[in-house]
Formats: sequence, structure tokens, C-alpha cells
Amino acid sequence: MSRTCQVTGRSPGFGNAVSHSHRRTKRRFDVNIQSKRYYVPSLGRSITLRVSTRGIKVIDARGIDAVVADLQRRGEL
Repeated sequence: MSRTCQVTGRSPGFGNAVSHSHRRTKRRFDVNIQSKRYYVPSLGRSITLRVSTRGIKVIDARGIDAVVADLQRRGEL
């Protein structure tokens, strides 16, 4: 699976690794993806989400029910 957050949609960024001699090689900036289980009262069951640490903060601020409603509207659940 790709390293993409289900809540925020963040995906890896790309850039250059610059050595001491200033040579540049391609590198990848991965997102800190965590697999996290949440109990959703409106569904009456638990769901597992692949979320970034910023996505966890979004869920804490908005609530799991609002986030799940957005995911269902987008067709991800």
C-alpha cells in the first residue's frame, strides 16, 4: 500500500540528498503513517485507519464521527 494518509491525503515528497561534496541524489521524504484503530459510535464498530500524525490530531480536534462521515462521502470507507 502507498504511504498516504486517509484523513489528510498527505503523500511522500521528493527532493535531493545533498552530500558534503554537494553531489545530489534523489531521495524521498516519507510521511509518518500509523495504523490506528478507532471505535466509531455511529457505526457501532471499530475501524482501522492509516493516518499520519497530523491526521491523528485532526481526528482529535474534529471527532471521529465527522472524519468518518467525510471518508464515506469520498468513498474511502
